[in-house]
Amino acid sequence: MTGKLTTHVLDTAHGKPAAQLYLELWQLVPETGLRSQLLQTHTNADGRTAAPLLAEEQFRVGVYELIFFVGDYFAQQTTLPSPAFLNRVPIQFGIADPAAHYHVPLLVSPWAYSTYRGS
Repeated sequence: MTGKLTTHVLDTAHGKPAAQLYLELWQLVPETGLRSQLLQTHTNADGRTAAPLLAEEQFRVGVYELIFFVGDYFAQQTTLPSPAFLNRVPIQFGIADPAAHYHVPLLVSPWAYSTYRGS
């Protein structure tokens, strides 16, 4: 059994899933500082991506970063001050078990965010 990486973004300011929020996934090599972009995508109407961010042979032990472009998302939803308080929300995390499901939810408003390892 292979694991997978998924995400879910909820817009807590409007009480709904964050649809069409742009995000990027990067793989990091902390020892060298190297970064490589693995994908760019948008969330669907449910605030999720259409497919897992990583699965099967792409899902490996390592350090990763999800970057959520929340400033662009909220600029389309409401009028924000310029510059916006939150623009990009980076979440760095490690995958230690390639057989597990890693879920990285993001609860976000224009003023705050939280995350955790979900199920």
